[in-house]
Amino acid sequence: MDQHLQIFITVAEKQSFSKAAAAHYMTQPAVSQYIRTLENSMGVRLLERSNKYVRLNKAGEIVYHHGKEILGLYTTMQHLVDDLMNQANGPLSIGASYTFGEYVLPRIIANMQETYPDIDPTVTIGNTEHIAELVESHQLDVGIVEGHFPQQKLITEEFAEDDMVIVVSPSHRLGKRSKPVGVEELQQEKWIVREHGSGTREATETVFEMLDIQPSRLMHYSSTQPIKESVAAGLGISLLSQWAIQKEIRYGDLEIIPVKGLPFSRKFSIITPSPFQTKALETFIGLLHDNRIIETLS
Repeated sequence: MDQHLQIFITVAEKQSFSKAAAAHYMTQPAVSQYIRTLENSMGVRLLERSNKYVRLNKAGEIVYHHGKEILGLYTTMQHLVDDLMNQANGPLSIGASYTFGEYVLPRIIANMQETYPDIDPTVTIGNTEHIAELVESHQLDVGIVEGHFPQQKLITEEFAEDDMVIVVSPSHRLGKRSKPVGVEELQQEKWIVREHGSGTREATETVFEMLDIQPSRLMHYSSTQPIKESVAAGLGISLLSQWAIQKEIRYGDLEIIPVKGLPFSRKFSIITPSPFQTKALETFIGLLHDNRIIETLS
């Protein structure tokens, strides 16, 4: 039945029987037969069809949502069994929040590929909340995230710390300070922040509370790179990871300002949906625990 689910999911995502047939190297009538068999086994129609569209109905949405989770579990089971006799190899789906995914993960994957070329990683970058959801639904094998998230079923292990600092443009009025910048001055500034659901946003709000400031002017971005560009252009100030600003500090595009109580340290965690690990996942987690790569960024 796993093939029936896979074909159904492909039809739902491509919204086309013909495109699903091409993706699975099948004829369109064969795809239609698979869908009919699945619908008969479920006792309900799953798709609304016309000459112009193919789309999920309510029952189809339920089967699609849980079907992706079932196939994720089935694939993991197959890899675990295969691993009993084989070396670390095969696909590994990795998720990471933006800071780790953009500034640390590429080096770890490059190291892994050099030593374990038979592991085939795919990477999804998103905010902490989104990555945790994908891991919980078995659409990712592992996630690296910061901050808190509501999922209770995940296995969580803290493994690294990251220092957060306030940065400005070198030409900003708060730049070139030798003495700590006061809370009143920070309160008056426009803050450039990440969206809700991001670990960086959670850290920023924690620092606001810690310093007892309530900025009236906020500008939101959904990733770190445009925040850095905006701060460098003098649009405002921001709290960012020291991992993320290495190049900008080195080339003089950004400057860290001294503030009493900072840097703020936050923890990064490895999250997995199950205690059972493929050899590929076990190898990757082992590399995460080898802090030599992370230490070069500190």
